[in-house]
Amino acid sequence: MKKLLLAAAATALLAGTGLAPAQAEYLKEHRGGTIRLLARSAAGTLDPHINYTDQGWQMYQPVYDGLVIFRKAEGKDGFSVVPDLAEALPTVSNDGKTFTFKLRKGIKFSNGQDLGVKDVVASFQRIFKISGPTSGTFYAGLVGADKCLADTKSCTLEGGVVADEAAGTITLNLTKPDAELLYKLALPHAVILPADTPAEDMGSRPIPSTGPYMISAFDPNKGMTLSRNPNFKQWSEEAQPEGYPDVVQYDFGLSEEAAVTAIQNGEADWMFDPLPSDRLAELGTKFKDQLHISPLSAWWYAPLNTRLAPFDNEKARQAVAFAIDRNTLVKLFGGKVLASPVCQVLPPDFPGHEDYCPFTKNPGAKWSAPDLDKAKQLVEESGTKGQKVTIIVEDTAVSRSIGVYLQSVLTSIGYVADVKPISTNIQFTYIQNTNNKVQMSVSQWYKDYPAASDFLNILFGCASFREGSDASINISGFCDKEIDAKMQKALDLGVTDQKAADKMWAEIDRQITDKAPAVGLFTPKRLDFVSKRVGNFKFNPQFNWMVTQAWVQ
Repeated sequence: MKKLLLAAAATALLAGTGLAPAQAEYLKEHRGGTIRLLARSAAGTLDPHINYTDQGWQMYQPVYDGLVIFRKAEGKDGFSVVPDLAEALPTVSNDGKTFTFKLRKGIKFSNGQDLGVKDVVASFQRIFKISGPTSGTFYAGLVGADKCLADTKSCTLEGGVVADEAAGTITLNLTKPDAELLYKLALPHAVILPADTPAEDMGSRPIPSTGPYMISAFDPNKGMTLSRNPNFKQWSEEAQPEGYPDVVQYDFGLSEEAAVTAIQNGEADWMFDPLPSDRLAELGTKFKDQLHISPLSAWWYAPLNTRLAPFDNEKARQAVAFAIDRNTLVKLFGGKVLASPVCQVLPPDFPGHEDYCPFTKNPGAKWSAPDLDKAKQLVEESGTKGQKVTIIVEDTAVSRSIGVYLQSVLTSIGYVADVKPISTNIQFTYIQNTNNKVQMSVSQWYKDYPAASDFLNILFGCASFREGSDASINISGFCDKEIDAKMQKALDLGVTDQKAADKMWAEIDRQITDKAPAVGLFTPKRLDFVSKRVGNFKFNPQFNWMVTQAWVQ
């Protein structure tokens, strides 16, 4: 009966994917009201230079701006970079190593301060002063970044970020060409904040912003409120359009089950967390017109700490990869309509992806079935049998169920396993910090931008690992000098021959997958459930549903 219900849910969900949203020209007619969002918990720090979560980045889109930004559009158009605080895309010179931007005039922060070139310089310095999670990767190519990484407090980026106040220009100088620089500048980690913003994690304190909305209230235990920025005047519809609702109220604390019921009853309009699988049949049959399925370039995975026992042993890591039944995980997430098994790092239909799965019966291009005999053999050979392993997961219905399943897998191949759910508000930073000695965890990675390096170099590059830091995105602590050097070659090659670079990234993907610093679980699709009063639902491939481009009746 459960299989029949899942099949019925999948059929109904697919039937509801062809709905066309209303058009945005009805701004005046639909402007106003409060849209209510729900999440199990907050997404950690409010600081946009530090927060590295899908939940946080989605909400920053109508709040903060960078020199450039991803176009607020659906489909492939949402992957294009457009001018934002800059008047136009930069003038590029010096053989691709110098980017010059002209800053727009008349933009103010939500606190009334004028935006100027000094704010841009200070913001780039701040990325390094606070040891931002991508300072050593995304922005390490700036002239002077090496000194900033070595001594964060005295960071000036001298020669790397040069302001001309009279001309209103900002010039970024690189040590070598970077084909991905505009992508990196379009991300929240490069938004422009007031020059006097403290060089510390602002935590729960909202920072003044330039977008159509500002964060007017925040309590990590209760919720967040976005209200209109009184100093905003639209300068570019494709970069930062006006929104429809007057207020976005984001409440925290309800369970996923309660959140679904609240949306059904019209008491809330949307929920961030994955929908509970036991509600999909009901939603797919009775509420299909309120469901939206969208493709994602994303990866659910289990980082294995390569610096702690038992997973400092490569055979122990490979054993886990062989033992997991990915079909079971797909079912826990909601079925084949919403997820697909995966072994490797790069997701399907992504630059550099070539089908590869060594950790399955009959290894080859695709995952087929677990190989428990091989897994047990590797555990024996590793000498780690009987060791204790704790799995840290988010305290959500889906993550808890995945954690419990992984616990049973580890137990079946010879480990003494335990699972520990902790609040989503802190789990992502907790599993990054080496002081917490996390052996194994469950996490998700949603692409920052469409390039293979954003999965491979960011998650497994040596520069992404930092001892004792909440912003050490290389959660597994993996650092292979030969692979790292090859990744740098692929980045350099991408400047002149992206096709050849993607072939190299495919080789790197196979090499990292073989060493199993993390176990690929599945690639997800996004399923959004909205209330009946929500109109103009639009999904951006970079940052998901564009909340403020929807209206409420």
